Amino acid sequence: MMFGLKKSSAMVQADEALAGRSTPILPTRPHLVLGTSMVSPYPEGTEVAYVALGCFWGAERAFWTLPGIVTTAVGYQGGFTPNPTYEEVCSGRTGHAEAVLIAFDPNVVSYASLLSVFFENHDPTQGMRQGNDVGTQYRSAIYTTTPQQQAMAEAAATSFGERLAENKLGPVTTEIASAGPFYFAEDYHQQYLAANPNGYCGLAGTGVSCPVGLFASS
Repeated sequence: MMFGLKKSSAMVQADEALAGRSTPILPTRPHLVLGTSMVSPYPEGTEVAYVALGCFWGAERAFWTLPGIVTTAVGYQGGFTPNPTYEEVCSGRTGHAEAVLIAFDPNVVSYASLLSVFFENHDPTQGMRQGNDVGTQYRSAIYTTTPQQQAMAEAAATSFGERLAENKLGPVTTEIASAGPFYFAEDYHQQYLAANPNGYCGLAGTGVSCPVGLFASS
């Protein structure tokens, strides 16, 4: 589902996408900050969310700092190419967005709270870009794992869009869709800003808040 999408880059078609490979890229170490496994199975009761909000280096850091997070990881999602490399994703020929996997304890942090962090930490009005990062891999997206997540994501996008309009900002362009396969990125991308504290982070929000109460009852 798209909310008012205005493309700044063209999405590759399935029959034009790169072929990829059958061998997955999997993390070879624990999470650098949390010390937990980035790969399932996760502890009983853990839920998983997937979001994309531009360059995944800064996007991942926005979530691992929250209470109740079991683990996070960065990867590629929403496109066509199986098990792509970073270079392939950057070519624009996979259809994937740079995504973040968030495994969380819903008894400590709600999905609604994660959506608030998502909307407040980037500009979801820019279509296929975030700031100077232009291309389909930088699009804003929420990939849902349950009907409840889908309904709440759609309600959050609508509510936040109303807040943006009140502040004379453009419509939400966030892609909201059922989650397809999540392909882990290479080890050097995982928790990049923990390993490289002065590394690049191009994320910038709109300055508009996204209160959980606007949509949490959906």
